[in-house]
Amino acid sequence: MDLIIVIIIFVIVIVIAAKALNILRPYEKGVVERLGKYQRTVESGLTFVVPFIEKIRTVDLREQVVDVPPQEVITKDNTVVIVDCVIFYEVIDPFNAVYNVVNFYQAITKLAQTNLRNIVGDLELDQTLTSREMINTHLRDVLDEATDKWGTRVVRVEIQRIEPPKDIVDAMSKQMKAERMKRASILEAEGYKQSEIKRAEGDKQAAILESEGQAEAIKKVAEANKYKEIATAEGEAKANLSIYESIHKGNPTNELIAIKYLESLEKIADGNSTKIFLPAELSGILGSVGTIADLFNKEDFSKKIVNPENKAKGNESDDKN
Repeated sequence: MDLIIVIIIFVIVIVIAAKALNILRPYEKGVVERLGKYQRTVESGLTFVVPFIEKIRTVDLREQVVDVPPQEVITKDNTVVIVDCVIFYEVIDPFNAVYNVVNFYQAITKLAQTNLRNIVGDLELDQTLTSREMINTHLRDVLDEATDKWGTRVVRVEIQRIEPPKDIVDAMSKQMKAERMKRASILEAEGYKQSEIKRAEGDKQAAILESEGQAEAIKKVAEANKYKEIATAEGEAKANLSIYESIHKGNPTNELIAIKYLESLEKIADGNSTKIFLPAELSGILGSVGTIADLFNKEDFSKKIVNPENKAKGNESDDKN
């Protein structure tokens, strides 16, 4: 009988110890209630409570995820899109998380759906599709402010899908295709334009270089001709000067000068001329030379020598010849 009592007492002690001792994990905190009234908040580790009088409620402090179900949302330009998102949150105040909200999961889901309708409803379709980051940030701020009294903090919100109707998707696809073709045509036209400009600039530069080369060549040729003429003139001047000096040094007679002059006339008369006019200064010299006719004994000399003083008689001489 005593053994049975001992066993019963031992079992009761074990049960009381199990109720009195609680172990909380590192990511948990506990809210202790005494006779239904909040008593204290305990940290992780081994915690002692009064059995049958105190009760502990554990709260997970790890970051958790709420998957908001897809819903239809009407945009500002009256287009129906299907939107869904996920919410990441963590508990920062176990007391408020236990006593200020009954079903946190349901509450934050409905709150996210409502605010998502409001945010997307203020945007047009194109803005909705291209402003995911803005929607995420705005929705996170709204949810974080609303859930502050629930002892939680919304870490981030991510839009998973924004799906417009199929006909809108087809229209957008055609629009994007047209835009791409337009950009391709513009780029092709710009490329052709740049190519023509470069080609024209190249032709212009080539023409300029060719003109400059021709001008330089003409300049060089002109300089060479100029140098040639100057050299020739200087040579002739030196030759004439030498002849002049030689004549004066030789002290020639009038007869010799006349003969040399007539020899030069013979060369002149080799052309098509039929008359040769002699300057008046030579009339005295030629008159003093009695043998001038002997200088013209060549059979092919058929030209006339006309003295300017007897020019009036030239016509008669022509008739006689």
